[in-house]
Amino acid sequence: MDKPGSDLPYSKTEIKRFRKTLRFLEENISKTETILDLGPVNSLSKIMINEGYSVTNTPFKTDLDFNYEMVKENFDVVTAFEILEHMVSPFPLLSSVKAQKLVASVPLKLWFANAYWNYDDPFDRHYHEFEQRQFHMLLNKAGWEVVKSEKWIIHGLDKIGIRPLLRNLTPRYYIVYCERK
Repeated sequence: MDKPGSDLPYSKTEIKRFRKTLRFLEENISKTETILDLGPVNSLSKIMINEGYSVTNTPFKTDLDFNYEMVKENFDVVTAFEILEHMVSPFPLLSSVKAQKLVASVPLKLWFANAYWNYDDPFDRHYHEFEQRQFHMLLNKAGWEVVKSEKWIIHGLDKIGIRPLLRNLTPRYYIVYCERK
């Protein structure tokens, strides 16, 4: 599997995560539904389009903490794949979504590792890494009912050490399909 528009192959972890995400999406969302994918065009949204989904992305470098008007537009589904953790406060956005369906994935908080933080790029930081119950509480308070969920371990990290070993044993990703209450 190669990256859309690139000669570079995906990493093993990207391939596994994208396949699991796409399978989960196919189990819950029809290809006839329109999707607003939060975040700029990315590898996963290109794969979704190639698989027959009608996907619109938010503009590049849109700060969704301040500018989330697009979620109030007429889309059947909003997807948020590993983006909510980059927001200081995802609650206002989640409570403003007009669509009746939401599919979102987040990294789970790991007791043995700090949240990811890129000092060089203010858009590439995790303000939150969620526990399952925290994420459910946030979604519930924003008016969403979790209908289906999965946790994933992505095996195959090519690093040696205690943390990579623990990551091969501990679920790292959490995905939910929600419907508006």
